[in-house]
Amino acid sequence: MENEDVTLSGKFYYEGSYQDLNLVITEGKIQGIRKFVKGRKVELEGAIFPAGTDTHVHFRDPGETQKEDFSSGTMSAAYGGTTTVLDMPNNIIPIDNYQAYERKLETVRGRSFVDFGLYSMFNGTNAGIIHPDSWALKIFMGGSTNTTGMDRLDEKAINSISELKKPVVFHAEDQHCLDLSGRETFTLRDHNFSRPSQCEATALMNLSKLNLGKKIAAHVSDSSNLKFLTGNGTFAEITPHHMMLNDEMDLGSYGKVNPPLREPSVQRASLEAYLSGKYSIVSSDHAPHTPEEKEEFEYAKSGIIGVETRIPILLALISKKILSPDVFYRTAILNPARLFNINKGEIKEGMYADFFNVRFSSMHRLDQSRLHSKNWETPFNGMDVVFPENVMLRGDLIVENREIVYGRTGKYLNDLDK
Repeated sequence: MENEDVTLSGKFYYEGSYQDLNLVITEGKIQGIRKFVKGRKVELEGAIFPAGTDTHVHFRDPGETQKEDFSSGTMSAAYGGTTTVLDMPNNIIPIDNYQAYERKLETVRGRSFVDFGLYSMFNGTNAGIIHPDSWALKIFMGGSTNTTGMDRLDEKAINSISELKKPVVFHAEDQHCLDLSGRETFTLRDHNFSRPSQCEATALMNLSKLNLGKKIAAHVSDSSNLKFLTGNGTFAEITPHHMMLNDEMDLGSYGKVNPPLREPSVQRASLEAYLSGKYSIVSSDHAPHTPEEKEEFEYAKSGIIGVETRIPILLALISKKILSPDVFYRTAILNPARLFNINKGEIKEGMYADFFNVRFSSMHRLDQSRLHSKNWETPFNGMDVVFPENVMLRGDLIVENREIVYGRTGKYLNDLDK
């Protein structure tokens, strides 16, 4: 249907309110915004939003497809109202050079249900061999899955990547601080204390000093640390798990994540900070592991799934009048696309026609066994969610009545408009 003219009709979230509109779509893009239009229409009921962009997912493909692969990960994204993802580079073979990037792209191209871009990892010395098509760069200031943290970033290293003119995302935990805080962990509280909030604060202060054009601090887990993220071009990301879950909940190793879940008071403050618009982006940090890797807390891998539940959890908060549609729209849809230079997220002529519609009255408890990740166990099981009814990618319905109806038509972002 992408090459056919179609008019999408319904009540859109547009310019801060729900408005009855007709969008003329040609070759997958919005070509006109009308109050009235003649001819054939595709009508969607309920509230219609531009579809989401998740700039922080770990789909594990290639190398660890027992955890997830690009088909299962991007199908999960589609069901959750997300039509664009950016996949992180900490594969078991790091994506830190041209050849590794090309091998990953060759593996995943043609297998995605949604549009996607790929990160490359900067390790301090590899600027000259990073693939120029990398949609963004990732720097691990502290160690996490398949990575070790960088002790320091000197001016020469920063200058080498500033020339690439890419958004740079930081895992903001200071490695030296983590080394000093290390301890055995048998509970979520132990894990919290082993990677304390101070390590995050130190990393935020350090990255704020770096002379880069656009810096995004990933998964800031303690909103009191936002005061350390200063300067132009700095932005903070939060995850649903850091605003909805805490270290007193009975989650076992499925709540183990880096940075850790914090105390209830910190979690509540972070939620309030998000609700009041103090974070720029909400991303899932979708990071699946197998049940075997989650068996014993002490040795369990860190990571929580979330690409399918990110938007439904937030829509439930809107339904409960806790979250404003504007904060949701800006953090889950508009800002991720804008900050990462993706031609989506707005109802505007020339933008790609990615949308989802939702009935807020359809709120229900999450049944994790109905999720589409290869490893679907989630600490959000039983929480209130509102899933999209239909999801559109570049003018085509890919989810209809909550079922995938269109194949793996997701495109590599660098191939759009070619």
